[in-house]
This record gives sequence, structure tokens and C-alpha cells, in this order.
Amino acid sequence: MLHIKRTLMVSAAALLLLSGCYQQPGLVEDQSYDRTKTGALTGALAGAAIGYNTKGHHRGERAAIGALLGAALGGAIGYSLDEQANAVARALGTRVNNDPLAALDPQNSIIVSKYPDHVRIMFRDDMMFATNSAYIQPHARRKVEKIAYLLQRYPQTVVGVAGFADDRGSYEYNLGLSERRARSVANLLAVNGRPLVKGCSWEKPIAPNNSARNRALNRRVEVYLYADRNAMSDPCR
Repeated sequence: MLHIKRTLMVSAAALLLLSGCYQQPGLVEDQSYDRTKTGALTGALAGAAIGYNTKGHHRGERAAIGALLGAALGGAIGYSLDEQANAVARALGTRVNNDPLAALDPQNSIIVSKYPDHVRIMFRDDMMFATNSAYIQPHARRKVEKIAYLLQRYPQTVVGVAGFADDRGSYEYNLGLSERRARSVANLLAVNGRPLVKGCSWEKPIAPNNSARNRALNRRVEVYLYADRNAMSDPCR
């Protein structure tokens, strides 16, 4: 029991240490670094458990070392995602916006959001494509190319792209169109390997498809930046 308590204390200390180390200036859009803290704590606990359960003497010491190493790894991954969120927001001329109601405001043509395990960039359809087209309009292409340029700094980042439509037309037609639009964006982002692409048709609407305004909200392309491919979920669900 004493070893376990000591391990948890070291894990907490590692988390505080990393939280302090990563409060660097310049990331003005969002300095909460919640993902950094979460990653450090998760890594510390995992490292401590591995160290403690390894056979042999001095389990407590090994658990403490495992906690520090795990916290460093987890914190670094978290910081990378936090850093990317802010860098992407700056490049796109916006800020990190985690307000769940932001997607319901049609004035927000681009929304960059942070989540515990990924960053999401949402592009409104009307700024990206002409009606029934999968060709990216020039001004939107420049926005996506800025993200592609930034991704070169993060070669480990796993990218996913999903397209979404409203309920006009058949499900199958919108499935094909939403996938083609997602693939057009993904082709520009293929700097660290081929992004995972999915068309979602009218699945996962932001708002009910009962007005022109709401349908415009539902037509969108979303880009996801993950540190771990295993953490990726189905964007259509």
C-alpha cells in the first residue's frame, strides 16, 4: 500500500511538473492545455502500473521511474495536439472555439475545436464548394493548404476527413457527393500519408433539416487531427 501511495504521489508531481513546463508563451488562442494535463496524468499512471507490476525487487522505485517516463510521453503527445490546435487556428485567422453552440452560428464559416484526443476543423460547405460540386473553390483551397503546410511540422499526426450533406436528394447521391468533397480536401492534406476519408451523407446533422438555414449548417467538411490512429472514431456516428 505504501508503494502505491508513493507511486500516485510521484504521478501527481509529474503532472504538475509537465503542466508548468508546457505553459509557454505565444499560444494565445487557448492556453488551457487540458489535453496536455490529461495525457501526462494518463501516461504517469500507466507507466507507474507497468513499473510496479514488473517482476523483481524495488517495485516502488521502478513504479516511480515508470510514472515519470509515462507522464513525459503522455504530456508530450497532449502538448503536440494543443500546439496544433492553436497553430491551425492562427493560420486560418480564427481562434480555438470549444463552444458547442458555435456550429449553430452560420457566421462561423470555420471552427477549430479541441477535444481530449483530437483537434477538429470544420469548414462550411458554402465557402468550400459550388452546388453539387466537389471542386474546392480557390479561397477555400488556400485555407486547406495552410493546414497541409502546418502538418509538415507534425509528421506523427493522423488525419481524417469526413464530408456531410443535407437531406435533399437521395441518401446514395449525398453519400457519393460528401465522400468526393472529403477526398478533395484529403488530397491537399496528404503530406503525412493518405488521410482516412469518409462520406457521411446526411448522417450526424448539426440541426434538423427543416429549413434552408439549417440545411446549410449541415453541409460541411470536417478535418480531424489525432495523435493515435487507434483513438479515431467513426465521424458519421
